[in-house]
Amino acid sequence: MSNRSLDIVMLDGSPLATADVVAVARRGRAVELAEAARDRMTASRRTVETLAAGDAAIYGLNTGFGSLSKVRIDGEKIQQLQANIVRSHAAGVGDPLPDDVVRAMMVILAASLARGLSGVRPLVVDHLLSMLGAGLVPIIPSRGSVGASGDLAPLAHLALAMMGEGAVHREGETVATTEAMAKAALTPIQLEAKEGLALLNGTHFMSAAGSLALHDLDRIFQAASIATAMSIDGCRASHGPLAAPIHAARNQPGQIEVAADLRRILEGSTIVAAHAENDPRVQDPYSLRASPQVLGAVADSLRMVRTTIEAELGAVTDNPLVFVDGPDGAAIRSGGNFHGMPLAIQLDHLRIATTHLAGISERRVFWVLSGHDEHNPVTPYLAQDPGLQSGLMIAQYTAAACTSELQTLANPASVANISTSAGIEDYNSMGATGALLTLHAARLARSVVAIELLVMAQAIEHQRPHLSGDVVEEAHRRIRARIPSLTADRSPAPDIEAMERMIASGDFDL
Repeated sequence: MSNRSLDIVMLDGSPLATADVVAVARRGRAVELAEAARDRMTASRRTVETLAAGDAAIYGLNTGFGSLSKVRIDGEKIQQLQANIVRSHAAGVGDPLPDDVVRAMMVILAASLARGLSGVRPLVVDHLLSMLGAGLVPIIPSRGSVGASGDLAPLAHLALAMMGEGAVHREGETVATTEAMAKAALTPIQLEAKEGLALLNGTHFMSAAGSLALHDLDRIFQAASIATAMSIDGCRASHGPLAAPIHAARNQPGQIEVAADLRRILEGSTIVAAHAENDPRVQDPYSLRASPQVLGAVADSLRMVRTTIEAELGAVTDNPLVFVDGPDGAAIRSGGNFHGMPLAIQLDHLRIATTHLAGISERRVFWVLSGHDEHNPVTPYLAQDPGLQSGLMIAQYTAAACTSELQTLANPASVANISTSAGIEDYNSMGATGALLTLHAARLARSVVAIELLVMAQAIEHQRPHLSGDVVEEAHRRIRARIPSLTADRSPAPDIEAMERMIASGDFDL
């Protein structure tokens, strides 16, 4: 948990908060190991050392791994065994993971180890936190995990850097780990019994990606709520479908919350009063009229996914686990806590919700730019001189392209299985694939919502002298402080990028 008065995330065994993961990953917040956690780790480590000195075969201490678990390893080769598992499992391919994802992995791994069930020395967590503090970010290929026996390949590349091998990012540069550690006055770690396996087993990549994606989607959702309200007035749509009794009758909590939020955001609008009488339009398109139902379902999905991710941020997903005070005394127990299915299913669910958030946004963009509604005083494509100018025509194409890609990304990764490790690992979650797709989906959704905000800020200006609600007008003011109104054709790409930065920084958390 976080000691916010000191701006330090203190690892004391309690669950991390997603806000703490984001703060460490993206803002470099310091992390420390609490003394109580250090004591628990020390007691757990004594159990490992006692059992490792015995004659019994114990998985992870003195046996091979996976389908090689029946192979017994001599005591004098235990250190070599732990180094070998790290080196052999560092088999990832593809573009490196972003630095913020890796830093999130590091703090989540450290927090899991600090709970004292993995049997590693406190020195292991100290070393990991020293690397974080020194700004050493292991370079981790993005592909290689099947999301079941832990995120093996990504975590192996992380552990490889802890051993002084491979490469890291430091101050934006790619540096050999040995060189970076020397400059930071750090010494590579030599792993002892079980420690290599403990570093590799776990859902820490999936948890990191899920935490960051969820944080980003929270901000995208806030921006989408503003964009939806701006669209309602920018399209001269009715506020009637937002009425509280309608949504109370449906009894869906997300829908009720979104409708209330839209009413708040639109409060004070004079645009709605301008077309209150003699408007022949009976009903608006679904993308406007049913926006609380769609966004409400997204809100409920975000809430459900958050519950799973926050639970995982308090978990120990290693195997085997070390129990100091079990009913039969100290024991090491093997299980399957490393399996990523709880996260995999929710990450798939999150991409479906994200696709609908972006999809309905694109439909509103299409509607206002199409010029179909003769009762709305907007020009086709919001151009000043349609025909001579194309205005924001192609911004909708871009939103459509992003939405099409999202529809492909929404296909679930967790429903497919490929067996590994000679069949002993016969049912994998593919949650790491889902995590990568979810990070990508969040970026695409941000682009679509940015386009809606860009378009609807222009559409609102076609409603002058009438004004929208106070919150919408504040959002419009913030947009125009960064992005000028469209008075002649120009490239929309820089404007879309600027809007994306505003969403990412929380400018629409109104």
